[in-house]
Amino acid sequence: MSGFPCPVCGRTVRRSARGRPRKIVCPRCRYRLHDYPRPCAGMVVVKGDTTLMLVRAHEPRKGRLDTPGGFIEAGESIEGAARRELLEETGLRVGRVTWLGFYWDRYYLKGFGYLPTMNFYYLARWRSGTPRPSDDAATATWMPIAALHEQRARFSWKHMDRLFRDVKRAMRR
Repeated sequence: MSGFPCPVCGRTVRRSARGRPRKIVCPRCRYRLHDYPRPCAGMVVVKGDTTLMLVRAHEPRKGRLDTPGGFIEAGESIEGAARRELLEETGLRVGRVTWLGFYWDRYYLKGFGYLPTMNFYYLARWRSGTPRPSDDAATATWMPIAALHEQRARFSWKHMDRLFRDVKRAMRR
């Protein structure tokens, strides 16, 4: 696995692809790099008793089920990032959204290893339009929410089983 340069001395710092988030120490100058989590935002869009699911077109997790979402850009609000990602990945816009929840996970980045992620989600009801998958998604499809438990082996991220448990709970309110 390749590494990345230490911000103090420039020496290549390597980290293993396995393990929990941790502090990383430069082997030359002993500078401690903290493995800070990366904030992500997602949008769960429901239409009746179905939800919009994407099939990832690229690694990591190519071919797995995912929701529209991604990394939050500097200066962007969580809700703004979720709306931007939904528009970029599907071409859809939604009206009012409801806070759904926060979930920890990790994201594999080739050459760096696992990055801890903080995943924030909103719930929105579909209004109109046909989702058009972008280059990030191979397909976009409406799947029955009740059947998602059976699909969990195909989920892109570990937190998605908990996410859709919370979606079902929110739909009952």
